Amino acid sequence: MARPEFNWKLPPEITQRLGHDSYGAQRAIHEGDHLLVVLHEPPVNEGNEREHRVFLRGPDGAWRFQGAEHGQHMMADLLTRYETLLGQAEQQYASADNADDLFPLLDRLLPTSRAAVNLRDALQQARDRVKEDRLLITWRDRAVDVARGFELLLANARLALDYRLAKQAEAQTQAALAGTRAQLKLNTIAALTFPLMTVAAVFGMNLHHGLENQAGWLFWAVFAAGLALGLVVKSWVRGAPPPAPVKPGGTRNALGKKASPRARKTV
Repeated sequence: MARPEFNWKLPPEITQRLGHDSYGAQRAIHEGDHLLVVLHEPPVNEGNEREHRVFLRGPDGAWRFQGAEHGQHMMADLLTRYETLLGQAEQQYASADNADDLFPLLDRLLPTSRAAVNLRDALQQARDRVKEDRLLITWRDRAVDVARGFELLLANARLALDYRLAKQAEAQTQAALAGTRAQLKLNTIAALTFPLMTVAAVFGMNLHHGLENQAGWLFWAVFAAGLALGLVVKSWVRGAPPPAPVKPGGTRNALGKKASPRARKTV
């Protein structure tokens, strides 16, 4: 698509700095007492397409917008649209309750914040090249406020999202620890009772094994033996794993890493 031509005559020095397909990035071009300011409409998506808004200040100080007169009004309207989007984004951030609300907001803030920063830089360039135009000071100051607002809001939204993700991760960690503790308790109970249940199952079978008419102390002896075996199994279940073997030629620190020769020196 060819770059659109508007109803004005640009100096050759400015025309040589423009491409054939588009007006390009947001910037200010000052040549031959003419100031061309290329700005973008607030983005509506993350794509590369941007709608250009082109302003020209002539040697007489009059502003034109894409060939039409009264360009200063169109510049004020453009800045107002950025300010309106900032207000809407701030309201959306204030009503965001979870990560599902923050993700769409971040998706909208990223391109808009970038466009607002480039808008501010372009107007600052224009202000540096034409210092006698008081309108540029007003527009530049409004663009600075808009860009700062979008940057702060983007930072706050990212921080809020990170906080919510961290809280969720912490809650999951606590739930996992609670499950681990509960599993450890169940393993301990099983280790204590499994030998007793095994002995009870063996002696409770309907088979004649010759111990039916023995004295009562034999029952307690079997019970004590099963309990002792349960304690042995419990200590085995809850015992710490054996330490990793140390390879010859080096010592290991508390993290299991090989210590450097300087660390092994004695003072």
